[in-house]
Amino acid sequence: GHELNNSLAPIKSMASTLERLCERVEADEEWHEDVQGGLALIGSRAQALSRFMTGYTALARLPPPDLRSVELGPLLERLSLLDQRLPVQFRPGPACQVEADPDQLEQALINLLKNAVDATAVSGGRVSLSWQLLDGAAEIEILDEGPGLSQTENLFVPFFTTKPGGSGIGLVLARQIAEAHGGWVNLVNRDDGQGCRAVLGVPLAVAEGD
Repeated sequence: GHELNNSLAPIKSMASTLERLCERVEADEEWHEDVQGGLALIGSRAQALSRFMTGYTALARLPPPDLRSVELGPLLERLSLLDQRLPVQFRPGPACQVEADPDQLEQALINLLKNAVDATAVSGGRVSLSWQLLDGAAEIEILDEGPGLSQTENLFVPFFTTKPGGSGIGLVLARQIAEAHGGWVNLVNRDDGQGCRAVLGVPLAVAEGD
């Protein structure tokens, strides 16, 4: 993957350089459109392949989680402040500790929050983050007021995306991380209004589950 990405970098750079050079060539408009269109396609496909390889590497190299007891509230409060595009409403739940790799859990939740903010930022809606306890697990809930889901069957298919410039990796990686923790990820359209409901479940630390 690293070698392929290194090979793609000069391809993207050369395509961009040739596009600029073509602007200086005296030729008819149709020629310019054909050449620049072809070079733009080369550049965009190289970028797409680079994103694919980055995502593939992230999925293939996910290490086993380094599990420990993690205080959930402070972790979620910190994550709610990360994305500057849209304030995330933090709604504190019951104090609890979960059995998790904090770095991996953060990454999974960052992906879900980014997905919610991406969907909501354009419409000016709201995103909220909360949690509850359920059968020996903490169920972390992210609600957004975006347009909702149109293709739910492909949500967790690697590299499937409907977003321009998207990689199709974020949700897949979030689910892979959750399942490695003995948890789960679900994403559905809300039944109480417009938008999506993302849920990540993670087991409570042993003392919490007793």
